[in-house]
Amino acid sequence: MLSIPDDKIRPFITITIDQPALSEQNIHEIQEPFFFLMKENQVFAYIRLDDLPLNESITTVEQLLQYALSIDNVCKLPPNISLPLLFQIIGEPIVLIKTDDGVLTGYVKREDVLAELFKQDSKQNVDLLNVMLTSIPMGIFVADKEKNIVNFNESGLKMIKKPAEQVLNEPAATIFNKEHIHSVFASGGSILNQLEITDIMSVLVDYSPILNHAKEVEGLIIIVQDLPMVEEMAMEIELIKSSNKDLNAILANIYDEILVVNQKGELLRYSDSIISGFWGKDLKDYIGKNLLQLEDEGIFNPSVTRLVLEQKKKVSIVQDTKMNKKVLSVGTPVFNEKGEIERIVIASRDITETTKLKSELNEMRKELDSFKKQDQFYKELIFASPKMEQIISQIKKIAHFSSTVLINGESGVGKEVIAEAIHKMGRRSKQPFLKINCGAIPENLLESELFGYTKGSFTGADKNGKVGYFQQANKGVLFLDEVGDMPIHLQVKLLRVLQEQEVIPIGSTTPIPIDVQIVAATNKGLEKMVEMGTFREDLFYRLNVIPIHVPPLRERPEDIPPLAFHFLQKLNERYQRNYHFSPDALNILEVYTWPGNIRELQNMIERLVVSADEEMIDADFIQRFIPVGSGFKQTKPIITRILPLQEAIDHVEEQLIMLAMKQYKTTTKAAKALGISQSSVSRKYQKVLAEQSRRIGENAF
Repeated sequence: MLSIPDDKIRPFITITIDQPALSEQNIHEIQEPFFFLMKENQVFAYIRLDDLPLNESITTVEQLLQYALSIDNVCKLPPNISLPLLFQIIGEPIVLIKTDDGVLTGYVKREDVLAELFKQDSKQNVDLLNVMLTSIPMGIFVADKEKNIVNFNESGLKMIKKPAEQVLNEPAATIFNKEHIHSVFASGGSILNQLEITDIMSVLVDYSPILNHAKEVEGLIIIVQDLPMVEEMAMEIELIKSSNKDLNAILANIYDEILVVNQKGELLRYSDSIISGFWGKDLKDYIGKNLLQLEDEGIFNPSVTRLVLEQKKKVSIVQDTKMNKKVLSVGTPVFNEKGEIERIVIASRDITETTKLKSELNEMRKELDSFKKQDQFYKELIFASPKMEQIISQIKKIAHFSSTVLINGESGVGKEVIAEAIHKMGRRSKQPFLKINCGAIPENLLESELFGYTKGSFTGADKNGKVGYFQQANKGVLFLDEVGDMPIHLQVKLLRVLQEQEVIPIGSTTPIPIDVQIVAATNKGLEKMVEMGTFREDLFYRLNVIPIHVPPLRERPEDIPPLAFHFLQKLNERYQRNYHFSPDALNILEVYTWPGNIRELQNMIERLVVSADEEMIDADFIQRFIPVGSGFKQTKPIITRILPLQEAIDHVEEQLIMLAMKQYKTTTKAAKALGISQSSVSRKYQKVLAEQSRRIGENAF
């Protein structure tokens, strides 16, 4: 029997964990190296005090259980231990001491049991010690009071690479560090983790004293670990430390709030990033508390923890809180080997401002779409002349108002396109745009179309009545084309609409308020019609608030090439062709007067495409449809002062030659247009160029 002295039996300190939160007791104030955990009056685990973190406060049972070791394998023996039972404690750091009736009274550390075994001088004890030393994988050497090695194991011999006969009864200082050995015997303290490298070994050595009851050193235990094994363990520890450091850095700097919850819904830990104003108080106060209860209390809704536990899968939700916040929460379950939820990791982000910004962005997108439509329509307006540039600039200015606009110009100049531009670029662009040709609808139908009628107003009327154009265009724009053809009696009703902003359907006496912007157009001179009495003067002034005159195509020849290219490209896309103009072809188109304006130009381009045999459309081909001298601009020279006749003739001749060469590029075509020989054109052209060079030379000096 091995008897354990009373001073080796340490007190049995317990902590009860029946409640999720720990008591006010500070665990770090415990003086014993081991303490024990109790639940429902039963000891079920123990904790090594050195395993607890020094700089971390442990306030919950969940935190404490991370460091607990099961007590199932720990021996529970009486103070007098039989030698065979000692084998049961080799793998455990402690042995529990109990009375005969099973009451635990304390515990003994494993090294104290071994020390007692060593001190009791019996062959059975020594044999048992030898068996124990042999079974330990680390190298162990035992020195007596004279500092000679009296025992060792095979693992130790392999590590120092010496046979037993060179070790037994030899001074320990011949193999290990002499100073460390003397220091342990002198101080009674341990010296640990000493790296010792010689020609035959590379080991890590611990020196520990064997003390008697009087705390005197009776011997020395030297524990040796092979360096490769130590290096591997050290590298693994460093890797774990590095990973833990990286994880802490990530959690500290991550933008989202990270929570870790157990399978019961209790909060275990959280990251440094916390959503301000979400929890209502410090998040650390919720450690150990069940987050499912917070949903019932209305702190947030719904609970992502509850949904993950119910659905057993990753869940993403938007939570509303008491603090009028919107939080995007993503809960991810962590399963154990049995497929059960062990942890839930919750990542949350405050999207309150994001939601507001999204709403504002949608509004901005709507406005941007409107601007894009305006910009797209602006790009579809084909022009290059300063006159049209001025008109478009005027439209942009009036677009933000609802003033009545009167567009005048010859037939085919694009008055309807201008009216559409006013609508698309204006503040009514999202409202209706209706158009009616006052000259194309019979007089007896025009009134009902414009003003509408009630049921039974006249024979043949729709039994349900009809809503007129003015009402249909409410809040939008109504385009009255050829307004000069409107009968006098309808002019009176139109004047009332403009003055009163209301319309009275046929057959009714009740006025209906409307909000319509009127854009009228005419190819007639309304002022002359007013003088002749065919158009009301008061209506003319009501319509002529913002007058826009669209010049004919012959007054803006710069617009002819881009318009011609535009119409040609449209036809190419429609018929999958690749027609194109030669430079001299455009010259022919530019000098033609186009009495039908843009409409005539568009029709002519289509005629050329349909009739062309080649993809290249040149001047000769165009002249088949527009003969030279037919409809071309006839500009007479203007003489502003008296000068010699020959000088005037030379001046006119020079202008004609230069104009012809500019338009036709070749002397042959220029001669044909001027009605003279090609040689005459060539000679006169060279003369003009020489004269211009002479003038430039004189001006240079």
